Order: sequence, then C-alpha cells, then structure tokens
Amino acid sequence: MQQMLKQAQKMQQQIAKAQAELADAELTGTAGGGLVTATVDGTGELKAIKIDPKAVDPDDMETLEDLVVAAVRNAADAARELTEKKMGPVTGGMGGLGLPGF
Repeated sequence: MQQMLKQAQKMQQQIAKAQAELADAELTGTAGGGLVTATVDGTGELKAIKIDPKAVDPDDMETLEDLVVAAVRNAADAARELTEKKMGPVTGGMGGLGLPGF
C-alpha cells in the first residue's frame, strides 16, 4: 500500500511538472503561407494573432476570416500534440486516467 501511495505521489508531481511546461509553452499555427499566424499556449489558449497586410482585401474579408480560423486550428492542433507528448508518458497511456483536463 505504501508503495502505491509513493507511486501516486510521484505521478502527481510529474503531472504538475508537465502542466507547468504546457502553460509556459508557446505554439504557432499559420495559414495562407504565413499570411496569418496564431500563437497559443500549451493549453490551447489563444495568445496572439498576426495578419500580414497582404492578406487584407476589403472586397474579400471571407478569405481572411478563413485564414484566421485555419491558423488558430493549426496552433490548437500543435498544442494538442504537445499535451499528448508531455502527458502521455506521465499517465502511462491510460487515457488521461479519465480525469478532466488530461
């Protein structure tokens, strides 16, 4: 029983470390060959959007809107991949232990 408690405590420390690393991470997604760039943190929270002036066409705002969505999705995908990379080894591939946020 003592051994199991030690393992659980170690896992808890590893999870906390991985979560801190994710919070500090910055991931970038792009669209339109770099015309639109979205930056998210490791949890997927949007931090910044940069739009190259060449992407702005007042007669075609729909394309710009699509590029923004694509860049944000690209960045969010990168955040998901990083989360899987950081948390997978900690949780031992147990599907996040069924805990919210993992």
